[in-house]
Amino acid sequence: MNPDARPDKKPDTRTALLQIITQARETLPFTMPAADLCAGPCRGCAKKLLELLDGEIEDWEQKLDDGEVPTLGDVNKFGRLCQKIYRAIAANGLV
Repeated sequence: MNPDARPDKKPDTRTALLQIITQARETLPFTMPAADLCAGPCRGCAKKLLELLDGEIEDWEQKLDDGEVPTLGDVNKFGRLCQKIYRAIAANGLV
């Protein structure tokens, strides 16, 4: 049996980071107008959090395009940042 053919094989760090980026772009309201982001209760500034994450995503996309390979620590740190921002956005009722 070919070990590379196993369905439970984990992705490399580059693929894992790209999957997190894709999930964040699909899940979080990056295109929502600022007026809608700032309407209603506010637990942390949703606009600033999304700008922060968007900057991080663009930075990683550039690094990946330049051939940089993220470490497992990079993937973990980026994933935790996405989770924290998602929770803050959800607390504001935006997702």
